[in-house]
Amino acid sequence: MTTDFGGDDENRTWRDENGIIHDNNGSQIVDGAWLDAQTFPALQWAIEGVVPEGFGLIVAPPKAGKSWMVAGFGLGCAGGGYALGKIPVKQRPVLYLALEDGHRRLQSRFRKLMEGRPIPAGIQVIIKAEPGTAMGQVAAWMDRNRDEAPLVMIDTLGRMKPPKAAGEESYISDYKFGSALKGLADDVPGSTVLVVHHTRKAESTDFIDAVSGTQGIAGAADFILVLARRRHSDEAVLSVTGRDVMEAEYALVMNDGRWTLDGMDLVDAAATAEKRREKPENIGDRSAEVLAYVEAHPAGVTPSEVDKALGMTASKVYLSRLFEAGRIEKPKRGTYTPVTSVPSVTDLE
Repeated sequence: MTTDFGGDDENRTWRDENGIIHDNNGSQIVDGAWLDAQTFPALQWAIEGVVPEGFGLIVAPPKAGKSWMVAGFGLGCAGGGYALGKIPVKQRPVLYLALEDGHRRLQSRFRKLMEGRPIPAGIQVIIKAEPGTAMGQVAAWMDRNRDEAPLVMIDTLGRMKPPKAAGEESYISDYKFGSALKGLADDVPGSTVLVVHHTRKAESTDFIDAVSGTQGIAGAADFILVLARRRHSDEAVLSVTGRDVMEAEYALVMNDGRWTLDGMDLVDAAATAEKRREKPENIGDRSAEVLAYVEAHPAGVTPSEVDKALGMTASKVYLSRLFEAGRIEKPKRGTYTPVTSVPSVTDLE
């Protein structure tokens, strides 16, 4: 039974037969009893433990291998095989907007990743799309495949993002675009829209702050993957976080373009990532020197003492980074001491 609460044409409100209150602006109000009575479907995964449904970002510096990673994701899901070499994935339709590649390069990359097997017909590719029309193309494709939990991958965000309007703030522009991408996924339950993006140049001990641009894009995303790989290294760490996702870090290795978990499964790869973080070589030379000095003085040291002992002028910066990373403690202002255990942290330069 519908209950009309009255009001003029612009401010009319009513309760529908399900107990939801509506108004002419499209708003809905529900109470705790209604919420408690609902049964919602479980979160779906395109790649278990790594890529859930919703709108997400995968970010890394240029040439870190993120395009190879998403290509592997797409081929695995399109063929119903494995992702990251170890994670079984269900077959689903895949749309790959490879906006920085051509067909020849994609063919070469796909063939290398498939290791002699045919490229799955279930992956469809677009190499050219205008910012003004791309969103509509993606929405139409997702609607055609809405019953099959489709996966869309966009490489890169910068190639698809429209220019901001005259006088519009950058944060507002980014959040508006991010919300539009989230809307694509929200309109098709079980679907995933994964967008490749770059990290900012400035370093941060919080991997979410690594997302380039304002926080508008990251704020709209349901989940974020950050790929951290040192130059000339085959090893990397994939950090995962999200609204409905448990934060985690997984160790990876790359072999001839193919990304694989460094471990038998996600639990094993997480343990490997933890072990890697604890190695002294995973911080820069100057940070390691400062860390060694602090660890040799359990009573505590000050920045001025470190500067004098090591011939430095900016040890406070390194001490702050080590403290934020959990490698040293700060029992009181201006004093740093060793710790007895080391948590998982991000790389320090």
